[in-house]
Amino acid sequence: MGAPDASRVSTRFPEFPWDTLAGAKQRAAEHVDGIVDLSIGTPVDPTPDVAREALVAAADAPGYPTVFGPESLRQAAVDWLERRFGVTGLTASQVLPTVGSKELIANLPMQLGLGPDDLVVVPELAYPTYEVGARYAGCQVLAADSPDVIAQHRPALVYVNSPANPHGQILGADHLRTMVELARDLGALLVSDECYLEFAWDGEPVSVLHPDVCGGSSEGLLAVHSLSKRSNLAGYRDAFVTGDESVVTELLAVRKHLGFMLPTPVQAAMTAALADDDHVAEQRERYAARRSDLRAALESAGFTVEHSEGALYLWATRGEPCRDTIAWLAERGVLAAPGDFYGTAGARHVRIAFTATDERVASAVRRLTA
Repeated sequence: MGAPDASRVSTRFPEFPWDTLAGAKQRAAEHVDGIVDLSIGTPVDPTPDVAREALVAAADAPGYPTVFGPESLRQAAVDWLERRFGVTGLTASQVLPTVGSKELIANLPMQLGLGPDDLVVVPELAYPTYEVGARYAGCQVLAADSPDVIAQHRPALVYVNSPANPHGQILGADHLRTMVELARDLGALLVSDECYLEFAWDGEPVSVLHPDVCGGSSEGLLAVHSLSKRSNLAGYRDAFVTGDESVVTELLAVRKHLGFMLPTPVQAAMTAALADDDHVAEQRERYAARRSDLRAALESAGFTVEHSEGALYLWATRGEPCRDTIAWLAERGVLAAPGDFYGTAGARHVRIAFTATDERVASAVRRLTA
């Protein structure tokens, strides 16, 4: 049996988006003051002490961890959701730790047993991994936001995302309630990506598992949460999914066979971080200041900022094709993400992350306002 044909990757998956930015990145790096990379929302601020101390304390871990993780970790997730977002009625048996949220989303359709006969609905502007995960399982994909459009189909899985990546839109409780009712009527699993729930700037985000949205039942619903942004733990790869216990149980069974498990020290760090809100409040203040400075600079440079009510990005346009805007920014040493990464609806926008250091954000502000 010969080696797999690498060329098949191009037919199974789209081109990795950030590979298309190589030219703009090189041009931005030529700036006399260096590149300001605002294209990826990766945390740069310190991992909180509470997580690092818990990691070190659990470092003597010679045995294998479990896929389900300790009950203390899963209960910490339940307690956090109730304490911060009013989600009630969950139990620790409804929480499953995952190796980051991207891993879960990329593997979810496959691990649920979906395939070519199944349709996955993703938002019209969406995190690319929703589609990648559907393609990985061989599913059909529909990009749609309108409940009326979705109702014309029979999807197996529907994604919603609030606060949303890339554009930061916050979906209200009424809209989420409509989506819950629609998914249940269609017999679809509704998966709510809530990784940015801690970061709202205009408006109040709500979890799909809040009783005002789901009617007090998690049936047919999953919510995905991550500590990468909340707690600057992207390097730890810790997240969790919660909701419909029958679906969580199915995923647990599959993932036991496949060995998807968090290292024991990471489980300990995650437990400690979920129990502490103070470090999140401090991080929120940092991001709020960077967001304010960058937004003012962009607007002074002729950009219009749309949505951006939540998450860690500004969704901006100069009224031109997004790749022209990327080139304009690169001339000033600033790298952003073109809106077409996230769907055709983003063809005239760019996504600008405010996760860079204070010094780099200040440098970008100076260049934009020069």
